[in-house]
Amino acid sequence: MKLTRWTCAAALAAVLLAVHPAAAVDLPTAAPAAVGLGRLERIATWLRAEAEAKRLPGSVVMIARNGKVAYHEAFGVRDPATGAPMQKDSIFRMYSMTKPVTAVAILMLMEEGKLRLADPVSRFLPALKAPKVITETVDAQGQHRSTTVPADREITILDLLRHTAGLTYGVFGNSLVDQAMKTAGLNEPDMRLRWTDQKVVEELGKLPLLYQPGTQWQYSRATDVLLAVVEAVSGQRGDAFYEERIFKPLGMVDTSFNLPAEKLGRMAESGVDPDTGRPQPLTDVTKTRLFLGGGEGLLSTASDYMKFALMLANGGQLEGVRLLSHASVALMSANHLPPGVGGGPNYLPGPGYGFGLTVAVRTEAGQSSVPGSVGEYNWGGYAGTKFWIDPKERLVPILLIQAPLQSRNAGNSFRGLVYGSIAD
Repeated sequence: MKLTRWTCAAALAAVLLAVHPAAAVDLPTAAPAAVGLGRLERIATWLRAEAEAKRLPGSVVMIARNGKVAYHEAFGVRDPATGAPMQKDSIFRMYSMTKPVTAVAILMLMEEGKLRLADPVSRFLPALKAPKVITETVDAQGQHRSTTVPADREITILDLLRHTAGLTYGVFGNSLVDQAMKTAGLNEPDMRLRWTDQKVVEELGKLPLLYQPGTQWQYSRATDVLLAVVEAVSGQRGDAFYEERIFKPLGMVDTSFNLPAEKLGRMAESGVDPDTGRPQPLTDVTKTRLFLGGGEGLLSTASDYMKFALMLANGGQLEGVRLLSHASVALMSANHLPPGVGGGPNYLPGPGYGFGLTVAVRTEAGQSSVPGSVGEYNWGGYAGTKFWIDPKERLVPILLIQAPLQSRNAGNSFRGLVYGSIAD
């Protein structure tokens, strides 16, 4: 293997971790009644029934209130192929729950004066300088025609954080940009094994934007670009930076982009979708990722991710370990969408929600079909992982599953059950 500054940094990080293991940060705990929670058996009944019906092969739930974990249980099987039972420390593909972690990395660099959210991303990633925007029309004969025009302005770090960069994922539509992403191989599974995060940015820089920066909310590879920003600014490979600056300080001992061989036996797997009979393919964790993916790549456990979530809920610190100021957490969890941006048919947060820095933010008590408080913020992952922070109710729930085709229904049901457990 050719040695680069990234592979050298990763090797050095591994040596340092072996010599200086992550400090123990224990999650504070309390009895459910002591923090105003009750009727939690209904969550257990529901998840057991889902496992027996094979709708959700297995799950791990953790709920904290008033800064203390009051509920932590595992249900069903960890691997439907073997029948191995789910364990509380099972490891899950977090997919897009990686995004808030990347936002924290960016905000840490902001607090150090190394970047500004208003900075054009091309300051750090020249491949994204002077973007062009595609305009697509359909004539009277149904023929698609397109032209590209210079973007009205550069993409900013803030655009990337709030998904208003004009980028896309290439999988939610069939626009010419979506087609170009497929042609470029940006969504091929083996791309993660061959390309670095910097290479992905270079490929994105060759394509036009779907929208003018700042004009539309469009879920996209923007957060992957942000990890490349972290690398460019810090001079470290992304996994080394996250390990040194976030995971190790918080004691997130089972969180990583690549799974150590000795932990393969703890990996949660998916089964066949009960409604369609289709397999639910997930990322192959036995293969080493080169592309880390700031928007998709992390593996973690309920306990580890709760440490991260409680850090945010506590205003940037956990058990004396501070990663951010409370002001930066407030910035992250505020609605950053200008009037008229977002809310279209592809707007994933849905009615009643704005969007902050990689998280959906509740802006209305009504409009949404799920319970929540104004000011609550959340995000989830492709395979059904969910978390949210409700400052008003002092509530932090986490649901971990690996069932992509059942994820939306499961997440909505879980929300109702959690809010129904508030007893004070």
